Amino acid sequence: MSFVADLRVVLRGRDFRRLFGTRLVSQFSDGIFQFGVAGFAFFSPESQTTALQVAAGLAVLLLPYSVLGPFVGVFIDRWSRRQILVVAPFVRGALLLIAAGLVAADVPDPAFYGAALAVLGVNRFFLASLGASLPHVVPADRLMAANAVVPTSGTVVTFVGAGVGFLLREVFGGDDFGVALLLATSGVVFGLSSLVARTMDRGLLGPWSDPNRPQARQALRNVLVGLADGAKHLVGHRVAAATMGAMAAHRFFYGMATALGIILYRYYFYDGDTDAALGGVTLVVATSGVGYFLAVIITPYATERFTIERWVPIALSAAGVLTAALVLPFQEWGLPVAGFVLGVAGQSVKICADTTVQRDVEDIYLGRAFSIYDMLFNGMYVLAAALSAMILPANGKSYMAVAIVAIGYQVAAIAYRMITRPRRSPAPTPAAPR
Repeated sequence: MSFVADLRVVLRGRDFRRLFGTRLVSQFSDGIFQFGVAGFAFFSPESQTTALQVAAGLAVLLLPYSVLGPFVGVFIDRWSRRQILVVAPFVRGALLLIAAGLVAADVPDPAFYGAALAVLGVNRFFLASLGASLPHVVPADRLMAANAVVPTSGTVVTFVGAGVGFLLREVFGGDDFGVALLLATSGVVFGLSSLVARTMDRGLLGPWSDPNRPQARQALRNVLVGLADGAKHLVGHRVAAATMGAMAAHRFFYGMATALGIILYRYYFYDGDTDAALGGVTLVVATSGVGYFLAVIITPYATERFTIERWVPIALSAAGVLTAALVLPFQEWGLPVAGFVLGVAGQSVKICADTTVQRDVEDIYLGRAFSIYDMLFNGMYVLAAALSAMILPANGKSYMAVAIVAIGYQVAAIAYRMITRPRRSPAPTPAAPR
């Protein structure tokens, strides 16, 4: 089914519309918040951004999802999910107001990053609760359609929120006070998601009582054991494991490309003009968003035409070749186009990874498999930014970084194809003549 057809089907459910509305409002706020943090960390007129600061900023945005991800399920399977959706926005809103106050008071950056980490930690509980609540508001025969619609819509709305954040920055200004107003606005908008969640019945979203469920402390200890079991299970399903590995490789090289682009705009294209640099990066984010959305449309047709095992290396190879061709001239026009290319390729690989894990991994291991998935998705991005901090020059113009990205994509494509290539059965031994 097409995206529009899937959306039309699932929107018929009243409870789904309310949960969906809660997600859209919250992720719109996320876009404003992430833009505010990025603007403060990378494009503040008062600071001199380095590749190390870029790595630190990306770590703040993503590490809570990697570190907390496997553990939040223990609590959202014990606490009322509807109450989490109602209370978490107020907690996050209060933390955002604190963060805004810290920025306005010009406190040291580590204090702001600490507040931002707390905001994102709360948000991890919120998003996990949204995901766990979906089966409670969608009939089983429509769950596939809902899973196709919800992540894409959330991503698009986050991009829209970032765009609104850019417009608000033009109104509020790019100084510390303007960033503080942006963060406060994000907090107020996020609080509105609580009002939407309150329209749902308290017991609608579960979890159901289970007397055999282990205590929270024991469950937390079981998480690490469970992750190890999930990893062992994945190794036995080579297509799913390889496709998840392809996704992780893309996130690594995409992270390097992100750090490279930020420093190039900050110091190579617009040295000293932070507003113009931020506008350039915003354009790249916008073209990446268009690529993400296009990938949702073309990937089902491409995988039907070529199969997942062929489409993934095609996407990876194209990403490497086109990134080299577009970025190596180090002209500003090439980066938005490269952003579009990486958006299409990356989202294509992610859709294929989602599909193979859901298709091949046994149901009792799915939760643990996706916990590993989330850790790789965000952790590899941060790891790439850390590597970039070590190799990028002050102005960002690095042929080595572009070569690592371009060649790395090709190596990932070849490795994936070798792992997923159908294994030939040994030829039968001819019978001895009688």
